[in-house]
Amino acid sequence: MPKYSSGKFAQRISDRSGLAFPYNEMVQEWNGSWVHTSEFEPKHPQLDPRYHPTDPQSLQYAKPQIANSNVFVGLVGTNVDIFASVGMQPKESKPTLLHSSAGNVTVSTS
Repeated sequence: MPKYSSGKFAQRISDRSGLAFPYNEMVQEWNGSWVHTSEFEPKHPQLDPRYHPTDPQSLQYAKPQIANSNVFVGLVGTNVDIFASVGMQPKESKPTLLHSSAGNVTVSTS
């Protein structure tokens, strides 16, 4: 096993300031830098976040959606009371229609 000298007369250069300090007064920071005790900064707690377990995302006894079910898309441009229906299902008296348009496309080649 090797023997090391005590370093009582040795000096070491600080990685933060670049100044020479006594070797025995140097400490190593969490990031591996050797600094003097007067320059030492402890590791910030936010760099080591606590463990947070993940939230459950799926159901244990999931059931697939019925194939012929009605889906509420929304009524655009009409004065409909959105709070009149129960949940997300539309009223039975009004049929839900969806109209959309993409516009005109003109292609010219030269």
